[in-house]
This record gives sequence, C-alpha cells and structure tokens, in this order.
Amino acid sequence: MGNISMQHMQRSARTAFLVLLVALLAGCGMARMAYNKGEGLSYFWLDRYVDFTDEQRPWVKAEIDEIFAWHRRTELPGYIELLQKAQQRVHGPVTEAEVKADAATVRKHVLLIIDRSTPGLADIALSMHSEQIAHLEKKFASNNEDYRKDNLRGDIAKRQRDRYKKALKQAEYFFGNFSAAQEQRLRELSDARPLNNELVLRERMRRQQAILVMLRRIQAEKPSREAAIQMVREYVKAATEHFGNADHKAYYQAYEAATIRQVTEIINGTTAEQKAHFTHTLQHWINDFRRLSER
Repeated sequence: MGNISMQHMQRSARTAFLVLLVALLAGCGMARMAYNKGEGLSYFWLDRYVDFTDEQRPWVKAEIDEIFAWHRRTELPGYIELLQKAQQRVHGPVTEAEVKADAATVRKHVLLIIDRSTPGLADIALSMHSEQIAHLEKKFASNNEDYRKDNLRGDIAKRQRDRYKKALKQAEYFFGNFSAAQEQRLRELSDARPLNNELVLRERMRRQQAILVMLRRIQAEKPSREAAIQMVREYVKAATEHFGNADHKAYYQAYEAATIRQVTEIINGTTAEQKAHFTHTLQHWINDFRRLSER
C-alpha cells in the first residue's frame, strides 16, 4: 500500500523534477494537467488498485483532498522558486553538481509528501479486506505483464533505441526541435546510461511482494493505528534503500549519475532559441502553480 501512494506522490512531485531537467528522462508534459485535476485522478488511480467499498470511498476522497490542499499550500511555493531558478540558470553554463543538488532537493520534497501521506495509507491498509488484497495482487501481476511487453522485448539495441526516443520527446517538450547533431549527441548520452530492465522488474516485484506481505500481516494482526503507521514507514524506508540489495543500489546510483551527466550536457548544448523555449515552457508551469497555490 505504501508503494502505491509513493508512486503516485512521486508523479505529483515530479512536476518540479521535470522542470529541473533531471526529469527530461522521467516524465512528460501531461503531468501538469494531471496535477491540476489531482484529487479526482488520484482517487481513480488508487481505486483501480484497491477497489474501494462504498464505506471507504468518502473518507479516502477526503484524505486525498486534504493532502492536495496541504501540498498546494506548503509545497508549491517552493516549486515555484525552483522553477524560477531554473529559468535563470539555463542561460549560463550548468554544472553536474547543480543538477545533482536540484535532484536532491526534489527528492526531499517527495519524501515529505510520502511522510505526510503515511497516516492515511495506514488507515487504508487497516480497512482493507482479503478480496481487496487479492485484487491488488492481480493488478500488480497485470502491470508486470505490461512492463514485460513494453520493456523486455527485443535485443539491447532495440531497448536503447526505444529509450532514446522517449528521451528525445521529453527534451523537445522543454526545448523545441533539436538539430541532427544534437539528436546524435543525445543518442550517445542516452546509450551511455546503464540499461537493465530485468533488474528493474525484479526490484519492482520485490516492492510489490513486500506490500502484500505487510497488508496480510496488518489484516491478520489488526495492529493499532500507530503500529500500522510505523509498518508503512518501515516499508518505505526499506524500499528507498532497495531492501539492502547492493547490486540494485549500485545500478540506480550509476543510472542517476549518467542521467545527471546527460541532462547537464543537453542544457549546455542548447541554442539561445531553445533556451527561450525552455523559459517559456517553465513559465506556464509557474503560472499554473501560482493559481493552484492560491486555491
């Protein structure tokens, strides 16, 4: 259950991640529209996993509404500041250290959202029955099959090509059209990133199994709310540390380092026109965030 909301909240916070350029390889422009309608989409998304009962629906929706209200009130002003700094920074040389610092700042925001959501997640876990846990398990299996179809077909060359196409699309969202030389360099940088979709799937399935074990334990033991909250927090901590798997941790660290290198070089290789496109794109996000923070 913790991973379900963690994945969703990461997508909500990814707005800043995107604009800070690290998200050139992790998101898309649709995230802004999704955040604008966040409460309804969040409930719909969660319901697909849990299949809420008539009794659960009202208070789950109220909890989601409260989290988004808190996020708009306390977090969006910080996002606006980050976006404005990115607008200024894009016009001068950008260093890998700066991009890495931005990524660390956004990660901190994500963890704040997860922590803020933990009591509500524990409440959901405490209210779930065996049929809902079985429904969640089937949804996980379906998602994993989709992942296999999308990411485990073809040889390494095909997988790298598919990943490059996604990276180019995301980069063009922020900067506009790229020249042939820029596309070639982006392809080289994309291919230089580690690529191990089998490992990613194993990590994903490990998180899913940990969620199911936790939910079945909560259902069997019926712990206090405080104990359930602690169980969710322990799950989140273990998941963010890759459950102590050194190989998985090393892979994701290498991937992040290569991604930061790619993002930095993309920014520094853009033209004045592309930088202006970037600034204009970010301004749309800033304007949206200002309106949302005032609601």
